[in-house]
Amino acid sequence: MPAAFDPSRSFADARAWLRTFVPMPITASRRERIKSCVGALLGLFLTEWISRQFLQGFNPWFIAPMGASAVLLFGVPASPLAQPWAIVGGNLVAATVGVACAQWIPDPGLAAGVAVAGAIVLMFQLRCVHPPSGAVAVTAVFGGPAVHALGFGFVVMPVAINSMLLLLTALAFNNVTRRRYPHRPPETATPHHTRDAPPSKRLGVTRADLDAVLQARGEFLDIEEDDLEAILVAAELRAYSRRFGEVRCGDIMSRDVVAVRPGQLAADAAALLTRHHIKALPVVDRQRRLLGIVTQSDFFRAHRVNSRRVNGAVRDLMTRAVVTARADQPIVDLAQAFSDGGLHHVPVLDPGRRVVGMVTQSDLVAALLHNTGVATAD
Repeated sequence: MPAAFDPSRSFADARAWLRTFVPMPITASRRERIKSCVGALLGLFLTEWISRQFLQGFNPWFIAPMGASAVLLFGVPASPLAQPWAIVGGNLVAATVGVACAQWIPDPGLAAGVAVAGAIVLMFQLRCVHPPSGAVAVTAVFGGPAVHALGFGFVVMPVAINSMLLLLTALAFNNVTRRRYPHRPPETATPHHTRDAPPSKRLGVTRADLDAVLQARGEFLDIEEDDLEAILVAAELRAYSRRFGEVRCGDIMSRDVVAVRPGQLAADAAALLTRHHIKALPVVDRQRRLLGIVTQSDFFRAHRVNSRRVNGAVRDLMTRAVVTARADQPIVDLAQAFSDGGLHHVPVLDPGRRVVGMVTQSDLVAALLHNTGVATAD
């Protein structure tokens, strides 16, 4: 029997469908929004002004597709649709297809439809999908006598010239304002310089999992796969922080920290490392304020490069740039630094930069195992 009509369920389904029309929240900060506006203003102004010097007159039909491109290049520069090859390749492909359709297909409506469809096919094939290029293709068909008179010259001027001008402005502006453009993921090379993935990416959602899911979906997503992977890793760390966030560095750190002074002999520091079965010593002043750190790796490196430093003072061996932590800092904050950054020891400082403890990889592992209920042997 057919299911009975349920008005309440139909109303709920309708409400759920209508909610899909509500715009998603935009997470861009106020600073990023201001950058987008200023960048688009400068990009379009400079592009139009330089083009006007070439064309000896204002051309309103040219600037419309460039305005759409400016939204991407300055508003969402991390998007795959806004990358240099996308704007240049997409616009050139669309302009070429548009001019060909305008010349070979008498009906303008059909010519515009075929031009945009053909441009989409080629943009996917050439990996240069750029939505404003659809407007370029339509402009080639409906641009009027001035555009039609240019023929395939329309591909070069104004499309190629203006695409390059807008791109150059975007390259300069986005990099001056500290945006990564062209957008590329931050390098995450392992400290061991091997082909293995960083430890944080060997468990949980891996890149292979991500690639398999995206391939199964078969959709074009407006986000770089590397960015999506980084977001997933950050989300996992945030989830861990909810679970382990109550454990602070002060809860797990060693408090009786063996330290050295910068003027002590390096040989004395090596003896302390051996005697206490440790791999690092903070270097402190008389008030125990941190000045640096000396590790077994520093000794190995000095032996290989310059043996005289091994016979000198600790200050000649120590590393001055030190990653540190606070006693009230959640241990999850150190997880990625230990796993991917190659760190083994992190000094814990008080507000006066005095060393009050040391957190090691062993401390972190023991704390995580304890909170997951795994028994450990002393």
